[in-house]
Order: sequence, then C-alpha cells, then structure tokens
Amino acid sequence: MLLHHRSHLLPILVTSVSLLTSAIAPFTLTLQTVAAPAPVTVAQLFPNSSSPARNVTLPRGTRIPTRYDGAEKIVIAPDETVPLTLTVSRTLRLSNGTILIPAGSQVSGRVQPAGDGAQFVADTLILPDGTRSALNARSDVINTRQEVQPGVNGDALIKGSAIGAGAATILSGILGNRRITLGRILLGAGAGAAGGLIFGKRKAEVIVIDSNSDLVLTLDSSLTFSRSYY
Repeated sequence: MLLHHRSHLLPILVTSVSLLTSAIAPFTLTLQTVAAPAPVTVAQLFPNSSSPARNVTLPRGTRIPTRYDGAEKIVIAPDETVPLTLTVSRTLRLSNGTILIPAGSQVSGRVQPAGDGAQFVADTLILPDGTRSALNARSDVINTRQEVQPGVNGDALIKGSAIGAGAATILSGILGNRRITLGRILLGAGAGAAGGLIFGKRKAEVIVIDSNSDLVLTLDSSLTFSRSYY
C-alpha cells in the first residue's frame, strides 16, 4: 500500500521540481559580469643610472590613456586655450605587475590650438597619494569640427557638454544666451577673440572633443619614477 502511494507521489514531485526550475531560470539568465578595463602593461624597463635600485623610467613615446570626467564632450572655439584636468583611465604597470601610474591619477594641463584643430598639452602628473611630477606629454591633434546654426543642432551640441568661454561666446551669439545654460562653462583664454568670429554671422564652427576617446597622451620625453611612487 505504501509503495502504491509513493508511485503516485513521484510524478507530482517531478512536476514541482520542473516548475521551480522554470521559475528560477529567467533570473539566472539575466546575470552578467562586467569586466574592469584592462591595465596598460609597459614591457620595457629603463633603470636610472644614478640610482638603479630605486628609479624606473618610462621612455618617450609611452601612451597614457586619460579622460575628462566633467562631461561627455568638450566644445571649444578654434582659437581657444582652456585649462583642464584629466583622469588616468587605466593603470600603467610593468610586466612583473609593478604599478607605475595608478588609474585615477590626475593630469593637469591645457587644451590649446594646434594645426587645424586643438591639442591637450600636459604639464603635471598628480598621483593618488598627492605626489606631483612634471609631465611632458600631449594628445593627438583633434580636428573634429561642427557647424552651429540656429534651430539646427545647438541643443544636442550643448547639452551635457563642457564649453570653453570662447565657444560660449560663439554659441550665445548664434543660439542665444538662454541655451548656453544647458552646458558647463570652462574659463580660459580666447573669449574676446572668439567674439569677433560671430559678428554679423548666423553660423560658425566649433571644435568638439570626445572626453573618453580623444585624450590619450603620448610622452614627449621620458618620465622617471622613484620607488616610493608604487
């Protein structure tokens, strides 16, 4: 008799387990793993001859990935210079794992005219512990230009952008002062000169910098670190 009842219960248990598995499955399928950006590995090490046990030198030409955290894009006038602080976006380390420049370090410098575009020129590296080092590095020349006209693309360009004072002069003259409040104004040189660009005009060009992809820096000269940096 007991065996007979168990034979009836078995299909019910199998069905219950099946329903429970089906209910859980959709939740397990939605789990995702987001990988952190891989660090930059510097394979070649150059000891400093005066103190080989303590110093290491990054050679000229080393690339340092940086970004601007204040906005998704930076809008400046073609003749404008704007002070800017960038963030190192990925850790630079030696092939043995030794960290040289941690992600989150700061790079101060300026965006300035270069050729037919603009370029970020660095002057100081600031590590998370506050240590400062002179830094001679620059980005590639950025020559992405956008024409601005009333009622065409002004809001999309300005909204969420960091705007140089010179570009703000241009944009306010074309789009009206009210629209500039959609962005964040960056103080710098060139506002006066930029004002002359819009006199009697209904359209003008500005330079647009992508805060994440346009600001990879290249060392113009070697950079030496003391062991206390890492």
